[in-house]
Parts: sequence; C-alpha cells; structure tokens
Amino acid sequence: MVSLRAAALQLSCQEDVEENLRACREQVGRAADRGAKLVLLPENFAFMGPETQKRGIAETLGDPDAPIQRSVAAMARDYAVTLVAGGLPERSGDDLRPYNTACVFGPDGGLAASYRKIHLFDVELSDGTSLCESEATSPGEATVVVDIGGMNVGLSICYDLRFPELYRSLVDRGADVLLVPAAFTLQTGKDHWHVLLRARAIEAQCWVVAAAQWGKHPKGRLTYGHALIADPWGTVVAECSDGVGAAVADLDSELVARVRGSVPSLRHRRIGR
Repeated sequence: MVSLRAAALQLSCQEDVEENLRACREQVGRAADRGAKLVLLPENFAFMGPETQKRGIAETLGDPDAPIQRSVAAMARDYAVTLVAGGLPERSGDDLRPYNTACVFGPDGGLAASYRKIHLFDVELSDGTSLCESEATSPGEATVVVDIGGMNVGLSICYDLRFPELYRSLVDRGADVLLVPAAFTLQTGKDHWHVLLRARAIEAQCWVVAAAQWGKHPKGRLTYGHALIADPWGTVVAECSDGVGAAVADLDSELVARVRGSVPSLRHRRIGR
C-alpha cells in the first residue's frame, strides 16, 4: 500500500506577482508543517488579473532564471515537497496566446512534468461575468500522468473538469489520483463545483485533489473557493471554507483498489475502449 499526504491550497490571488508568490510560499510552508508531501497550488496562483496581461509575464518552460518558476522550484526544495504549480503562463509559438501550464516540481526543485490546459473557458454568464480564455491562451493537446510518491497522478486544470473523457483517458493511462487546480467562478462554482468533482472521483474511482481561488479579484471577478479532496467513493474527506487555507488528507492506494474491486465499472466499459 502507498500512502501520500496531499494538500489542496486555497488562495485569493491578485495582480501583484511578487505578493502572490509570497502568499504561496507561506501556505506551502504551512501545508508542509502539516505533513503534506504533495502540495497543489490553484490555477492563476502567480497572477489573477486580466487574461491579456498574462502575455507580459509568460515564461519559457524549464528556464531556471524565470521568476515564477524559480520561486516555485525554491518552495518545493525548501519544504521538501512535490509542488504542483496549478497554472502559469508558458510561452508558446503565438506571442499573444501563451499556454496555461501546470508544472510539477520535485522535492529537489527540478521540473518533473508539465501539462498544458486543453479546454479553454469562453463564457458569458447571466451575472455579467464575461471570460474568453482562448483570446489570450493557446490550448494544449496532450494528457499527462506522472508518478508522485508511488502514486500515478493525472493532471488537469479548471475548465477541464467539465470534460469526463479527459479523465477517462487519464485512468486508461493508470491514474489513481486526479489533480484539479482551479479558479472557478462564484456563479458556476456554487452549483457545480462539488457535483463535478465528486462525479469525476466516482466515475474514475480515483482520489481527486482540487485547489481553488477564493474571493474577489481584479475587474470584479469572484471565485468560489472550497478547495477539497474527495476519495474514490466520492466522499469529500477535506474541504476549505471561506478564506485562505488548505484541505489536507492522506491518499492511499489501498482504497483505490478496494473501490475498483467492489464496483468494477472500469472493467465493464464497452464504449471508448
């Protein structure tokens, strides 16, 4: 049996990159103090401002001198955790549209894996919220599963949560943990966040670790929060309320095996295999 203590952070990031990174470091340290070995930062952890302004802080992936990556790598190394940076602007072939990329930094500070967000959030909500991520972001294409502490961890970002076929693909590649760093809007989050996360846990029979942005951000943007961890049965075992903090829980491979053995729905699939 493999056991891995994980922390899903809840932050309230703004436009000041340095201040956001300072807040990240503080919360990563607190999670490490609680024994976490896998720490997940939410989407937009370094910059939570207008989409078009992300172009100015986009970094080349793997550049050790890039400010955001250098800072996150130092956090991972200093606190001896695997730190998943839930979504930072990565330079692409289109200068106006960087990728939204989740980066996995090992306890040595090295970049171990990365995932470019595939599904981009273009929406106009009834409360007046208007977001068009594709105007300033290029979509990724590849799914990613990485070994963290002996568990197979599938990567995703925020809006990906609405596309169950992505998580089927991750399970087919061996995932037993799914990460969902997010900046879910308040309006959609209050109705859909828990339902979707629990559904992904149940149908994939995986642990789900979901970090979140919370509160008010520039341009009146409101995010829902409620960072949480759900087990493979779909039970929420740890959750943040309002405010900055962390949901912490022990993920174990034995529960994955037990759930998959008791309800062998993954083996019974007849479509998409």
